[in-house]
Amino acid sequence: MFLVESILMQAQMQLGLLHLGEENQQAEPNLPMARHSIDLLAMLQEKTRGNLGVEEQRLLENGLTELRFRYVQVADEVKRKNQPKAERKQEEDKGPIIITADGGKGSKTE
Repeated sequence: MFLVESILMQAQMQLGLLHLGEENQQAEPNLPMARHSIDLLAMLQEKTRGNLGVEEQRLLENGLTELRFRYVQVADEVKRKNQPKAERKQEEDKGPIIITADGGKGSKTE
């Protein structure tokens, strides 16, 4: 399972979740490479189905689940960061939309 742990670590680094340098020198996420690593792990999971021990299977399943979740988070952050400032401001101002029974008119019902 050293291979799986190694690929998990690489994917975390590619997503910018781990860095081995100075605190102020965090590398930018490399989404295409991270996606490749996640796909590679998914292929390993498929090819080894039924041939792994419980611990090995859990490591692979949990690692893939976590990486997929983090990939979506990082991709959203990168997308937001690359948007023009005006668009970001509009998204921040939107906030949650609350729909009331009175259609948002604010009238009281008793």
